Amino acid sequence: MTFRAPKGTDDILPPVSRTWRRLLLTWEDWAARYGYELVLTPLFEATEVFARGTGEGTEVVQKQMYTFEDKGGRSLTLRPEGTPSVVRAFLEAGADGILKAAYWGPMFRYERPQAGRRRQFYQIDVEYLGSREAAADAEVIELGYRYLIDASVPGLSVQINSIGDRECRPAYLEVLKEYLESRRDVLCDDSLLRLTTNPMRVLDCKICAPKLSDAPSPVDYLCDACTTHYGEVRSILRELGVPFEATPRLVRGLDYYERTAFEYVATDLKAAQNAVGGGGRYDGLAELLGGRPVPGVGFALGLDRIVLTLGDVEEPNPLDLYIIVTAGRRREALRFTSELRRSGIRADLDVESRSVKAQFRAADRRGAAGALVIGDEWSEGRVVAKDLASGHQEIIRIEEVEAWTRRL
Repeated sequence: MTFRAPKGTDDILPPVSRTWRRLLLTWEDWAARYGYELVLTPLFEATEVFARGTGEGTEVVQKQMYTFEDKGGRSLTLRPEGTPSVVRAFLEAGADGILKAAYWGPMFRYERPQAGRRRQFYQIDVEYLGSREAAADAEVIELGYRYLIDASVPGLSVQINSIGDRECRPAYLEVLKEYLESRRDVLCDDSLLRLTTNPMRVLDCKICAPKLSDAPSPVDYLCDACTTHYGEVRSILRELGVPFEATPRLVRGLDYYERTAFEYVATDLKAAQNAVGGGGRYDGLAELLGGRPVPGVGFALGLDRIVLTLGDVEEPNPLDLYIIVTAGRRREALRFTSELRRSGIRADLDVESRSVKAQFRAADRRGAAGALVIGDEWSEGRVVAKDLASGHQEIIRIEEVEAWTRRL
């Protein structure tokens, strides 16, 4: 019997995994620059965390969650997103003040698998908890933008909007419901259901949205406080040099968002979904989870989709050196490779005692920039050094290896 990965999941192996590693290392660098610290939460939570946090009326909760009952009769759900878990952890810890959290990992949704939409997918996330200031929104948006630019996502567009809050949104929803009722004949079945439970999500429907280009925009019904907040977000983004497009009908698919909503769109990506990430403000989420009021803003970036936008990129050499060992020099090679690694050089070697020719083939397959041959010259304090890209070969002293490697 031959086993296969479950439908909607992927095995990520070299050489593609080299791109994933680069993207994650780049992410850790950017998160640290902005002061976001690592937060880890369980891969599963009590189902109610997502039912209440993500929203009973969302497609995620109604159709896409992986929910099961454990041996103690408790209903648990594999996380379909990360934000409710982080807010739950913040409340449970009794934390106060500001938390700037960064994390990444797998999420799970029972999707119809296609390019950029998987049942197990990977997200890069940040949460900025404890501030209502527009500067927090702008910082979060800027961080995502700077990272995606550094990741070389082509055709990147930042789209932002304000969807109001609990004060001004009810008036907008009444106007929107009236409009949608007049367009019932063009709405899909899912949108007809949302018309009464969450009409704003109809604007997020990929089937219906193109037919609703004249729908009223939430930004036209903002209260003074939301108008001021939205204006400050845009003003700060301009000062930070973050280009953006105001998108009046942009909404987010999760119930807890209010005020700022935004997306990062890869306009060059030819897929059913070309958004590589998005987020917004969720000041009421902590209360939905039964906690005290904790304002927050954050985003999620789809790592799978980011990789998809990059195509067949040629990654930098994953190894600096591959050590080629001749007969009788195995122990010397092991000690020397260990020394190189401790000095910061990415080095590997063959432990199977294969021929020198086979070891050179392995060096090419592993993507090494250079090779060192430890042979008879070792007794004289020298090694054969070969640049695998140019084919240039020379004999150098052992103490020159690190400097030679840095020049590759």
